[in-house]
Amino acid sequence: MHLQHFKYPHPLPLQNGGELQNFELAYFTWGTLNAEGTNAIWVCHALTGSANVEEWWSELIGPGKLLDTDRYFIICANTPGSCYGSTGPLSISPVTYAPYYHSFPLLTNHDVVTAFDLLRKELGIGRLSLLIGGSLGGQQALQWAVKKPEVAERLVLLATNARHSPWGIAFNETQRMAIASDMTWKLNSPKAGLQGLKTARGIAMLSYRTYQVYEKKQQDQEPRPDNGFRAAEYQQYQGEKLAARFNAFSYWILSKMMDAHDVGRGYGSVVEALARVKAQTLVIGIDSDLLFPPSEQEYLSEHIPDASFRLISSVYGHDGFLVETEAVQQAVREVLKFPQAKTFYQPTLK
Repeated sequence: MHLQHFKYPHPLPLQNGGELQNFELAYFTWGTLNAEGTNAIWVCHALTGSANVEEWWSELIGPGKLLDTDRYFIICANTPGSCYGSTGPLSISPVTYAPYYHSFPLLTNHDVVTAFDLLRKELGIGRLSLLIGGSLGGQQALQWAVKKPEVAERLVLLATNARHSPWGIAFNETQRMAIASDMTWKLNSPKAGLQGLKTARGIAMLSYRTYQVYEKKQQDQEPRPDNGFRAAEYQQYQGEKLAARFNAFSYWILSKMMDAHDVGRGYGSVVEALARVKAQTLVIGIDSDLLFPPSEQEYLSEHIPDASFRLISSVYGHDGFLVETEAVQQAVREVLKFPQAKTFYQPTLK
């Protein structure tokens, strides 16, 4: 595993106008790229994820696993606008020589995959053996496959959509309202809006998980006369946890990026855009997903040429694409005939 940085010394024109100057991408790699540059797997991370796939999808990466580090060159780049090494709102602007803060430009998934493709070329990667992503990362993987139909041999889209829904936009806007209500939000400070971010995360958890999961894991075993309910403490914990590793500026930018997702933009319509995809495609939905309901993945599979659809049963809601890793591996290997190490399903010897 190696953390590296790609610096692009030219302006990146943005889909909404303007440009991002001298941007940088932080990325992790595992394994070795072959001489032909054809054994690469590119992973696109979710909204608050990082480029370190081992931190959030450890069951999928490693020798013999789906993201087989003995066979493939695995790469995951941190999304521009995030706070894990790529250029974002807390980065120093080459124009003002001060952090961007509120002046950081709004980015779209189209801009992100333009940056990713520049890195792909820089690394000497030809056609990707697999392009995979979930949620926001799935939006980016799809956008990339639409924009550059020859970029990937196989495409796996998990818990994502072709155009972000009014329901999803409403959830994100409510979270941004929480951030904006924080009296510190207008400040130019790395800690601006952090209390609001905690509330935003609490709201988000209600879209990521389900009634059943809260009932199972956050139920109080006996009455709490002090009102110190386990579910209430869990919401506070999730807010504190995110605030310790993220910032409100990046959350704002990335949630806006998700809202702006529409692969039909510039291609006539969503249907026409999806028809451009040439990769062998598997679309995976989670049956309990409230944020990206399975109907959105069914739509993708209906309009992407020869795409397959698999529905995974999970009580974890949208987060199921991160939790149900065994089912994800099985679906990918069955549908895409992805190579499987001989030891993959063998039990551990004791």
